[in-house]
Amino acid sequence: MTGAPVSASEVTAALLVIGDEILSGRTKDKNIGTIADHCTENGIRLKEVRVVADEEPAIIAAVDALRAAYDYVFTTGGIGPTHDDITADAIAKAFGVALPIDERARALLLERIPEGEMTPARLRMARIPVGADLIENSVSKAPGFMIDNVIVMAGVPSIMQAMLKAVTPRLRTGAKMLSVSVRVDRPEGAVAAPLEACQRAFPDVPMGSYPFMDEGRYGTTLVLRSVDEARLAAAKADLEARLAAVFGDPADGR
Repeated sequence: MTGAPVSASEVTAALLVIGDEILSGRTKDKNIGTIADHCTENGIRLKEVRVVADEEPAIIAAVDALRAAYDYVFTTGGIGPTHDDITADAIAKAFGVALPIDERARALLLERIPEGEMTPARLRMARIPVGADLIENSVSKAPGFMIDNVIVMAGVPSIMQAMLKAVTPRLRTGAKMLSVSVRVDRPEGAVAAPLEACQRAFPDVPMGSYPFMDEGRYGTTLVLRSVDEARLAAAKADLEARLAAVFGDPADGR
């Protein structure tokens, strides 16, 4: 698989997935793909995904590293009502701020939970780092929050999706990444040379190769990406010409 960097002016992001249940395999993550798709659709380049346990030092270290390296850091998991939900604690410590009960968040919880049923456990979900903005949760009211460039969301997929939708209008976005694919009914090794030659000719167009098997035969899908539609079309035409020169027939472009 080959690749090339895109413009330094792009808007970048990382995702930090938090939870022992993910690492143990008990819970199968469903958020990575959703967030990746959402970022691509909104002109944000998701560059890295990390998974860490419910351990405060690990969360702090990951948040500090990622927020320094990317424009945005999304986190999922660890903001519920139980003792092992420590994401808010870790984020507050990473930023060196207090973690009080936020009256805005408490008011939101009271829209769903009667005052008499507001237990200490439930009130944990109203703890928000000082200086953070709330992220609306239209599903269960308990908000996420955004502090500087770190966006803290729930791990439950339906709630995460609601929060992601709510926070997106606040984010800076870049040009949408376009992509085209070329199917070649040849093994990946057979198409490596023409793909590499095309990549050298178009260093600004990231290219990747993805092998598959169809009815017992090996094939490869070649994917080209660019924010420039004309440049993308030119690279695709160049690649198809190189493939035709090698194999003697045109590629099946899709």
